[in-house]
Amino acid sequence: MRKDVRILLVGEPKVGKTSLIMSLVSEEFPDEVPLRAEEITIPADVTPERVPTHIVDYSALTMLFFHPAEAEQSDEQLYQEISKANVICIVYSVNNKKSIEKVTSHWIPLINDRTDKDSRVPLILVGNKSDLVEHSSMETILPIMNQYQDIETCVECSAKNLKNISELFYYAQKAVLHPTGPLYCPEEKELKPSCIKALTRIFKVSDLDNDGILNDNELNFFQRTCFNTPLAPQALEDVKNVVRRNMLDGVKDNGLTLKGFLFLHTLFIQRGRHETTWTVLRRFGYDDDLELTQEYLFPIVKIPPDCTTELNHNAYLFLQSVFDKHDKDRDCALSPEEVRDLFKVFPYMPWGPDVNNTVCTNEQGWITYQGYLSQWTLTTYLDVQRSLEYLGYLGYSIIYEQESQAAAITVTRNKRIDLQKKQTQRSVFRCNVLGARNCGKSGFLQAFLGKNLQRQRRIREDHKSLYAISTTYVYGQEKYLLLHEVMPDLDSLTDVDLACDVVCLVYDVNDPRSFEFCAKAFKQYFIDSKTPCVVIAAKSDLHEIRQHSSLSPHDFCRKHKLHPPQPFTCNTSEAPNKDVFTRLTTMAMYPHIRLRCMCACNKCAYCLCQNLLKLELLRNVKAQLHRAVQNRHMAQADLKNSTFWLRASVGATVFAVLGFAMYRALLKQR
Repeated sequence: MRKDVRILLVGEPKVGKTSLIMSLVSEEFPDEVPLRAEEITIPADVTPERVPTHIVDYSALTMLFFHPAEAEQSDEQLYQEISKANVICIVYSVNNKKSIEKVTSHWIPLINDRTDKDSRVPLILVGNKSDLVEHSSMETILPIMNQYQDIETCVECSAKNLKNISELFYYAQKAVLHPTGPLYCPEEKELKPSCIKALTRIFKVSDLDNDGILNDNELNFFQRTCFNTPLAPQALEDVKNVVRRNMLDGVKDNGLTLKGFLFLHTLFIQRGRHETTWTVLRRFGYDDDLELTQEYLFPIVKIPPDCTTELNHNAYLFLQSVFDKHDKDRDCALSPEEVRDLFKVFPYMPWGPDVNNTVCTNEQGWITYQGYLSQWTLTTYLDVQRSLEYLGYLGYSIIYEQESQAAAITVTRNKRIDLQKKQTQRSVFRCNVLGARNCGKSGFLQAFLGKNLQRQRRIREDHKSLYAISTTYVYGQEKYLLLHEVMPDLDSLTDVDLACDVVCLVYDVNDPRSFEFCAKAFKQYFIDSKTPCVVIAAKSDLHEIRQHSSLSPHDFCRKHKLHPPQPFTCNTSEAPNKDVFTRLTTMAMYPHIRLRCMCACNKCAYCLCQNLLKLELLRNVKAQLHRAVQNRHMAQADLKNSTFWLRASVGATVFAVLGFAMYRALLKQR
């Protein structure tokens, strides 16, 4: 909404423009009227809309009377005032037919010539000196109003007896702050398409259960959100009865349909209450052009260097409710139709086909609940402004009654502080995957999403993604691991490309020139870095060929105190093994701890603790808890089952003890 309003009064000489301003200010008719009133500013606290209002009087007689030789300058001054005005009041005298004729023959054409067609200034016709006649001029004015769309209204008033003076300037202010033009087409007597589009989004955001109607609870929430007060039960019924009387399908199952919602706003506008519709639109982030404002979509979030952005708990709860709202078949996955329905409140489709190869999907290729949250996590980590924009379209700040979407974001502390304190509160960790072309990097990323080689071969080239994100569990804590496939051009890598928590150097065991790239990348960028590095021997199901490098992969790792190359293959009948991804996340979380082994030797602390975590008791407890999280509800029988709670308690205790024991053991091995 505008921060101030500028009103310009124009019209023929002697119609009473200056008298109107003087009567408003002094609240009485002046004995002596100057040729022209100085610009007047009415403070915000005395205006109905709480907006400062500037009133400008224009009089051609001033220039003609004092400076006849400079009469042309008066026209230039008029043009400047027209360009600065937010609303123009064309004043005529109700007892002077010539002044009425000049409205259409001179003033409206002059104003239209000096304003852009796409940004016309609203006009108000003001019939002054109504005290001098007994009849109204409205019969003459109504055809003019019907002819020109820019005319908001007509007010008959009298500066002498103060009739309708305050109303005149209130309507002028209202024409600027609550214009009819963007909302309603008087010729068609219906809402404009842009208004329908905005109100449809508002309806869908307010329809919390996505059943296509606003029930009493949703209507009250909407009313409270926009007007800070709920509707009384009888008032709700009265509203629905008005819709019932005028529309067959405006009310369904005692709730308001989209058609009924749009009809109500049409009725508001037709009855001159378009400020009601504007209040709703502005509460949901729209500007005067019915576009979502930049301030609404992109609130400021300050991100210091070496810090990352994540969604907080409330944001995940909100996104979970959005998922549940659109997962109509309750299969914990979003079908293509359900995804399109979810994004109907967006002006464009934000997710492309590559998303299905970035996050976990089910056998049908539909995005699962875990994959859905993972994609939001990825967007927030890589481009927090885009995430804020998406949350704005979904109405996060409105539904959760927050000042802005920025309340959904957590900015993590500096990574150097995490290293100093040897602990982190972050939930998202980035792993950059480097390797020569065709060494198996893409397969490594897709294996993280549970896709074996057979499923990977179905992926179209233009649907591939350079990212893969999913959850892993480190000592019982759920964390997100983000894999990023870095393009194999070592000389063009920037600091942004290299910024990560752990590095994967991938080589093809069946290609003799593959490891040479990994060795070069390590020496060029990571030999003096504190970022943990892991070498992955991809395609380990194939015959291993001697690498054409000065040192073999094992000798290279031994020389640079890296873990031995980790064999990996995605050529499996089932989903590929994910142990290596858990280990990568562990190294990202605890870069200060040098795990001596990442194999299955059953001798080092890491392997022993991993074996303990795989005990049948812990696996059973973890499986039951995981099912509860996936379904987001538990049966009453389970809640009352004492055996379940005993197992859960024992499991939680063992997790805590083992986690502490592992931490101590790993520290001793350093």
